[in-house]
Amino acid sequence: MADVTIRPSKNGPYIVEGPVDLFDTEGNKITVDKPRIALCRCGASSNKPFCDGTHSQIGFQAAEAINPASAE
Repeated sequence: MADVTIRPSKNGPYIVEGPVDLFDTEGNKITVDKPRIALCRCGASSNKPFCDGTHSQIGFQAAEAINPASAE
């Protein structure tokens, strides 16, 4: 079983549970001191990569299902 799980919430963020190493686009490590974090999926958070709840204000609609073929 995986130590880390990532689950999309309906029309909201990705919920990440477990120990993770998170980096910014420059390769700098972002300190994660919580066992559970929410990562922005709508692209509108002012606290990227973390969710700040903006998705509910802008009416973000996620895809109904994840397409495993697109991950290849």
